[in-house]
Amino acid sequence: MPSSDSVLEASDPVLAAAVQDGLRAVEKRLREVVASSHPMLTLAGSHLVEAGGKRVRPLLALLAAQLGDPGRPEVIDAAVVVELTHLATLYHDDVMDEADVRRGAESANSRWTNTIAILTGDYLFARASDLTAGLGTEATHLQSRTFARLVEGQIAETAGPGEGQDPVEHHLQVIADKTASLIATSARLGALMAGAPAAHVEAVARFGEVFGAAFQLSDDLIDVMSDAADSGKTPGTDLREGIRTLPVLLVLAQDTDDSRLRELLTGDLSDDARLTEALGLLRDHPAIDGSRARLQAYVDQARAAAGELPAGAVREALVALTDFVLARTG
Repeated sequence: MPSSDSVLEASDPVLAAAVQDGLRAVEKRLREVVASSHPMLTLAGSHLVEAGGKRVRPLLALLAAQLGDPGRPEVIDAAVVVELTHLATLYHDDVMDEADVRRGAESANSRWTNTIAILTGDYLFARASDLTAGLGTEATHLQSRTFARLVEGQIAETAGPGEGQDPVEHHLQVIADKTASLIATSARLGALMAGAPAAHVEAVARFGEVFGAAFQLSDDLIDVMSDAADSGKTPGTDLREGIRTLPVLLVLAQDTDDSRLRELLTGDLSDDARLTEALGLLRDHPAIDGSRARLQAYVDQARAAAGELPAGAVREALVALTDFVLARTG
């Protein structure tokens, strides 16, 4: 499966080169910003920066900036803000999930302590807020509202569906708040800082919201359907950890004769044999087609939002990224 970098390269090599130049500047700025007067905080704050990652959020900020003047110095700081915010949430997530590994490296809470991980996340949020203040009042309000949505999404996921609430719709709202909100802000902030026309800012933000949801739903499917050699992920990780992603929720919502699968999905899947059996049954279940249909609906909305932008390299690149998200599920 190609990477997002190769997708951009195939779409428009000139645009891809400009975005790659921007991402290199983002990496340099990230390392500058996370540095602290305290060596421990610098070490912990640099931990996930050095571990790498897809950098989807800064990539979208830089792409959206191409709708205006991408050379404005505020654009790089905008891309750094959204990545810092994302990284901060990962430190906190790993504490809540008691995770041992993040991005192929030992998680901060495992390497040091929960206290260090929490404080590092707080520090990165503070650094993101400081940078945002330099981008102006509108950017500050945007970052604050996005932060609130991230917390609301995490609280909703932690608390679970309320009485009488549809678990599937609850899951989709969690995705919207916990994942899509920051991706939408990435696109909006990049276009805004580049001085793009207001209509283009709104269109690319709408794209980011539905693209972000599609990206997360594709991860839900990859966890069930992927081959470890192709995806780089261990199939069934969410199942093993008891995380109810969309395919699982659709199985539990349907009134069908799949008692064995229901028994497995509502039980302990830490045992390899039970996990393998659950994956086999789930892969053959109609819930997979239902999940693909939901993903396709978000992909169609993302394409429609991209279609509101002027014809050219940026629109084509956004559509190509959307097609990549769909294709990565197999």
